[in-house]
Amino acid sequence: MDLSYLQAVVIGLLQGVTELFPVSSLGHSVLVPAWLGGSWEQLVVAQSNPESPYLAFIVALHVATACALLVLFWRDWVGIVRGLFSSLRSRSVATTYERMAWLIVVSTIPAGITGLLLEHTLRTVFAKPLAAAVFLTINGFILLGGEWLRRRAPQQVPTTGSADSEPIDGAIADHVSRRDAGAIGVLQTAALLPGISRSGITMVGGLLRGLTHEEALRFSFLLATPIILAAGVYKVPDLIGPLGDGIRGQALAGATAAFLAALVAARFLERWFRTRTLIPFAVYCLIAGAVSIVHFA
Repeated sequence: MDLSYLQAVVIGLLQGVTELFPVSSLGHSVLVPAWLGGSWEQLVVAQSNPESPYLAFIVALHVATACALLVLFWRDWVGIVRGLFSSLRSRSVATTYERMAWLIVVSTIPAGITGLLLEHTLRTVFAKPLAAAVFLTINGFILLGGEWLRRRAPQQVPTTGSADSEPIDGAIADHVSRRDAGAIGVLQTAALLPGISRSGITMVGGLLRGLTHEEALRFSFLLATPIILAAGVYKVPDLIGPLGDGIRGQALAGATAAFLAALVAARFLERWFRTRTLIPFAVYCLIAGAVSIVHFA
């Protein structure tokens, strides 16, 4: 399979943005090449082939996106990692970071296990333009439903945001229980379907637990980081091994683009959700999904 540097950069930019926006990176990685046609369409076919070098390329993009989140929220992660180890030593959960660490662990387990067992099967069966279009439309309804249900629930006073990604306050850990985190972790498994957004699912889950949009976004980023990073690191041997032959240069170019795009996307979303909602993203998913259904049916 030939992958040009132009394609690598475009797919990298697409991955970096759509992995964090609540619009599904996997769905767009299927639909955008299918819409472009020509040599781009081979990328859709390549996603369902476990021996394709394209999957080794995707590994690099996932790792780059996760690294961007680690850079942006390094203060949080230093506190969370310390909190996890201090909790293990004391065999108790007392501080905000200790609670947050266990919320992430509990949420990551179901998504991680399901990904290991079913990722290839789901990718093979559903990584097709029509299926991605249907799931993208469903994603739009999920976002709309989350906003509708949130408006019916009691509202909390928004916390003050920071453009410098200040460490998390207690709102997330106080409003989300470990049972809630486990349920959100199960919901995250739906993101294995092209068109269903992991960040969208986790944001809706956070909103339904009383978080503000800004807090739900931060919660989404924190939950996504270990899953995205683990998915990439798990397949690093593919990139280092024979599947990476002839594609490592493109992988570096695409990963650089994904890293920079993720930095910009995360900052944009932080500002957006201080005063705005998921509604515009829901409308986009509904329109893009419906038009794609008509086109690919």
